[in-house]
Amino acid sequence: MKPKVKSPLIPEVFQIKKLLRSLNLHTVCEEANCPNIGDCFSRKTATFMIMGDVCTRNCPYCNVNHGKPNPLDPNEPENIATAVKKLGLKHVVITSVDRDDLPDGGASHFAEVIKKVRELNPNTTVEVLIPDFKGNLDALKIVVEANPDVINHNIETVKELYRKVRPQGNYKRSLNIIKAVKKLNGNIVTKSGFMVGLGETKEQIVQLLIDLKESDCEVVTIGQYLQPSKNHLPVEKYYTEEEFKEFESIGYRIGFKEVFSGILVRSSFHAGEVFEKIKS
Repeated sequence: MKPKVKSPLIPEVFQIKKLLRSLNLHTVCEEANCPNIGDCFSRKTATFMIMGDVCTRNCPYCNVNHGKPNPLDPNEPENIATAVKKLGLKHVVITSVDRDDLPDGGASHFAEVIKKVRELNPNTTVEVLIPDFKGNLDALKIVVEANPDVINHNIETVKELYRKVRPQGNYKRSLNIIKAVKKLNGNIVTKSGFMVGLGETKEQIVQLLIDLKESDCEVVTIGQYLQPSKNHLPVEKYYTEEEFKEFESIGYRIGFKEVFSGILVRSSFHAGEVFEKIKS
């Protein structure tokens, strides 16, 4: 049964949207039609989406616009830092569209955003949700050297569905990105997330969890895929809360430090609380 989502039409949502528009900023909460936008915005938290709102890839599950992106906004790092300060965020998540048009996939821009956020908000912990940079480990190194507290790269789906769900991605490449983070800096928390409901089997989910753990991933999020529109991939199955609890138990048995599994769980939902649990 399709889950019901709380309406985001609350005062805090309008206040945060007004701030974001005044600074010419985007959030993945809005662009991807995240079901938790009301909850997160009411907590005065947001996942900032940098480098514009147009992606160079066209994944059939994703609601973000695709096409030819605009040039990078040189004021964006400063504007993100300002928004974090005005919102009083203790933990900020920064993600992006894929920018395969840029030589380093946008890694230098990520690093500059991290730097500016830290300058203006020294007590705020920083989590980045990065693309795969087409497997460019030199690009990844630029982000790692900016020293965020958490680096997240979403695997998104099981190996067997990659060609269907992420035609411009590569399962092994994504695992290699996660594993390389720990090799470059063992102090950075590694994280990944994926959707269920696209036609995968339980055995494939378990194997995905094993593959992530073997790639030095410490935190995993598991959520239900919800079809953004009739033009996107259909939902093959709606999982129950009991099934999500089972995935959580399996994840802990495999050895993850934190498993966040539930119908409306998304990679950055309650990210601050998850980070605090890991570090406590």
